Amino acid sequence: MGFSSLLFFIITLLLGGAVGYGFFYIFNRRNSQISRTSKSATILLERIEKVFKVVMAEGYFTEIYDYKDDKRFLYVFNNSKKALVIAKAKVLVGFDFSKMRFHIDEKTHKMVVEFFPEPEVLSIDTDYKFYDIENGIWNRFNHEDYTNLLVDAKQAMNEKALSGDLPRIANNQVQFMMYQLAASMDWNIDMKLAEANKKQLEQYNTYKELKAEPKLLREDNDDE
Repeated sequence: MGFSSLLFFIITLLLGGAVGYGFFYIFNRRNSQISRTSKSATILLERIEKVFKVVMAEGYFTEIYDYKDDKRFLYVFNNSKKALVIAKAKVLVGFDFSKMRFHIDEKTHKMVVEFFPEPEVLSIDTDYKFYDIENGIWNRFNHEDYTNLLVDAKQAMNEKALSGDLPRIANNQVQFMMYQLAASMDWNIDMKLAEANKKQLEQYNTYKELKAEPKLLREDNDDE
């Protein structure tokens, strides 16, 4: 084989390899760009319950939760972990009317309420963000710590909502709604509550923005 034939053979081999590599590169890149993502989810409906819950007040809260945990090593070396949690929540307060006990007197157009429930938190929609997380050398955050932090923050939101004006606003709203609705249908509501139930509800009677007063409504009906 002459030098020219050998040179032609080498060039042909190189060109063939280059062309083959080019096809392989294009084909491989094209396949890599066509990605398929497969996702699956299983949703199980556990049960359906009939409820009669009515929202009467809505509040928005922001809580700054400063967490610090100190641990001592060999009773000498102090090691701490810290976290700052900013929690935002929308709290819905209202009544579960399935707890109310009453009976209807068709002849006198009267609904006699024998037990009326307290306002309660019906739902809390929360959003949490963690800031300034500092882990100690041997005292570090784990999944259980984060879960406990969120539970504590949600509990604090619940207590804050119930200790503020939301239950009083809800109580005032439900009185206004019930008595106005009854009056519009020419009915009366007679609150014959037990003493324990009355005392239970007295704490929610201080908020009087709408001034829904059952006695005045009944007097108006009598005048008519």
